[in-house]
Amino acid sequence: MSQIAPQNIVILISGGGSNMAAIVKAAEQGGWQQRYGARIAAVISNKADAKGLLFAQQHGIATAVVDHKAFPSREAFDAELARVIDRFDPNGQPALVVLAGFMRILTPGFVDHYVDRLVNIHPSLLPAFPGLHTHQRAIDYGCKFAGVTVHRVTAELDHGEFLEQAVVPLLPDDTADTLAARVLTQEHIIYPRAVEKLLAAGR
Repeated sequence: MSQIAPQNIVILISGGGSNMAAIVKAAEQGGWQQRYGARIAAVISNKADAKGLLFAQQHGIATAVVDHKAFPSREAFDAELARVIDRFDPNGQPALVVLAGFMRILTPGFVDHYVDRLVNIHPSLLPAFPGLHTHQRAIDYGCKFAGVTVHRVTAELDHGEFLEQAVVPLLPDDTADTLAARVLTQEHIIYPRAVEKLLAAGR
């Protein structure tokens, strides 16, 4: 029986990392290591106090912090971030770099370095409402539906091939917070599913 080529995944977070946690749990429960040779090699944050780092550590996952405030430019930060990411793969080429609430706009050079290996989740039905404040904007526009999109990352913000989407109806009494909470439950379902599909297809 041929050995499955290893696929290392690096997840980037800035806060609580609930999507990261959903992916870690799916990997454990779904046997990604055995089925795809895939493992969560590291969780990296641009904030030392990101609570998601503790979750990762409790699950035996390596963690690292690259503080964006310590660098004079976005380019300098991204260069160091890429260096740290790549050291978590023996060949310096992780199979996937997963953005899970990573609140940084990445430079074109960084995106090019991980072309076809970089994925993100955005809390709207792209191409509607790229950027911030997506839930309030959906309410303000009188949308009947909102949702979430998993997509490949390109140099254009919240753009790239759609991998998964989920639709969430807007309720008459919705606030940005109540809508965000319902969308988040769908995020935790479709993000692990999208990542698993990429692993199964060899990206």
